[in-house]
Amino acid sequence: MRTTSRGVFATLALGPLLVGCFASGEDGTDAKAGAGGRLRVALAVPPVQALSPYSNDATVLSKLSVAEGLTALDKDGAAAPALAKSWTRVNATTWRFELRDATFQDGTEVTAASVVNALDQANEAETKPRVLSDVTLTAKAQDTDTVTIGTKTADPVLPLRLASPALGILSPKAYAKDGTVSPVGTGTGPFEITKLTGKTKVALDRFDAYWGGKAKTPGIDVSWIADGTARANALRGGDVDIAEWIPTAQAALLDADTRHEVPSVRTDSLVLNTGSGVFTDETLRAAAREAVDGTALVDSVFGGYADPAQGLLGPAVPWADDDRVEVTGRAEAATTAQVKARTKGKTLRLATYTNRAELPEAATVLQQQLEKAGFTVKQDVREYTQMEADLLAGRYDALVFSRVTLLDTGDAVAYLASDFTGDGVYNIAGLKDSKVDQAVKSAAEEGDTAQRQRKIMRAEAEILRTDAVVPLVHEKVVQGIATDVEGVSLDPRERSLVDVDTRVK
Repeated sequence: MRTTSRGVFATLALGPLLVGCFASGEDGTDAKAGAGGRLRVALAVPPVQALSPYSNDATVLSKLSVAEGLTALDKDGAAAPALAKSWTRVNATTWRFELRDATFQDGTEVTAASVVNALDQANEAETKPRVLSDVTLTAKAQDTDTVTIGTKTADPVLPLRLASPALGILSPKAYAKDGTVSPVGTGTGPFEITKLTGKTKVALDRFDAYWGGKAKTPGIDVSWIADGTARANALRGGDVDIAEWIPTAQAALLDADTRHEVPSVRTDSLVLNTGSGVFTDETLRAAAREAVDGTALVDSVFGGYADPAQGLLGPAVPWADDDRVEVTGRAEAATTAQVKARTKGKTLRLATYTNRAELPEAATVLQQQLEKAGFTVKQDVREYTQMEADLLAGRYDALVFSRVTLLDTGDAVAYLASDFTGDGVYNIAGLKDSKVDQAVKSAAEEGDTAQRQRKIMRAEAEILRTDAVVPLVHEKVVQGIATDVEGVSLDPRERSLVDVDTRVK
């Protein structure tokens, strides 16, 4: 819930700001943090679609407590009340949600009709949110304060699904006829976006009519800085109060009391394009898998702030290792000579992005490993927003990718479905494998928690069998927080950052 920050972890991936970025506020007054002052926050990944909830920008709305869903996740990853104060499962495919009294930031009331509109908009979006990649929701208003939500087949984790940042409920005016969605002044959270400046800055003011109580800080000034060293410098220089995703190379340079290590559900992997290019050949994918050694990255690239990958899900998912399934049925790896013969001199296009400072370094190590196995490799390293369309269109052979595996629902099924099933909306690997699809479907249909977890791990094994993805490391995120800031939560799921309790002392 949002009434306090204690029920929901807040992810501090702190983005660097340039020195002087927050020298003054939007109104020209001194914005230097102090007692009761506005928070200055640096985020790493600039907006892709003007903070649309249907893009990766959805997490920004969650981190900054702008928008809320019907549910949230508590510290144990279970569904907790948010805009819905309670819910009941009516039957296998239908749930009933009772809404609390809440107000949108444009002054209109949150009603069942507005909730239905928001969910319908998500269902009908040209590019569906990843969380809906394996389900279609049918929402109906029973009365002013009651919504029923149905699915074609049983969805045992629907309350978890509705906690996705992509399914935040915005006021009707947020949704334009052309399909664009604007969260500016249309959310329900304790902070309201008042000004979005391209892909560089956003200003938020406290929303005093928030149902969960008045926030302890009057506002937030956010700047996006892709360069990790610049983020760290901004924190060290006192230009920001919170800096997201401090690069591991910079972590040791921070004062110990500003450096916060967070176990993360983030796994870094080498994703191979199975749909076109050299890696349509499963023996070449197997050769790449055998060539790549993620353990070499742990100290050399991540400075010890990572664990060697055990699979797609790592130690921050406590049940994963107990239910791990042995991977069988993999293709035999091509030898070095066979790699050279089968690639016929074609260049392997290896992509990664600059928003996480470690990834380009990791790509260089992986390039050397792949070249040793007989591949000819060329890197393409850019800022993520400049390459996302190309990634989804399959224009690369391989991607060094950092993925929060429990981001969308808090349940790994949505991640597996969106990234690895044939109709997954974030299937960068272009994977089409009937056994994978069936394994993910079986997990999605399972209502018993323990059995669901076991089926998730069976699906993980089926995905790894294809060598469409080679897990490298499980990250430990380093977040930077000034010593005079309190109430910032550290979330392995990277969903939240600032809430009603965050403030400058």
